[in-house]
Amino acid sequence: MFGNLGFSEILIIMIVALVIFGPNKLPELGRSMGQAIREFKKATQSITTEVTRVASDEVRQNIEKAKQAPEER
Repeated sequence: MFGNLGFSEILIIMIVALVIFGPNKLPELGRSMGQAIREFKKATQSITTEVTRVASDEVRQNIEKAKQAPEER
């Protein structure tokens, strides 16, 4: 999740965040970030589902057209 960040780098980032935002704002900031990530995942899933549905419908229509084409000859 954190890529190439080690424990010491994460600790420094957390200390800087604590100094910048203060201990009272960190839980609120964490909740806000968690909610934003959830919303992003939900939107991504919704888009993926819609694209998959449209693609499946198009493939299904092409198969039906291909089945009807020999009958018309």
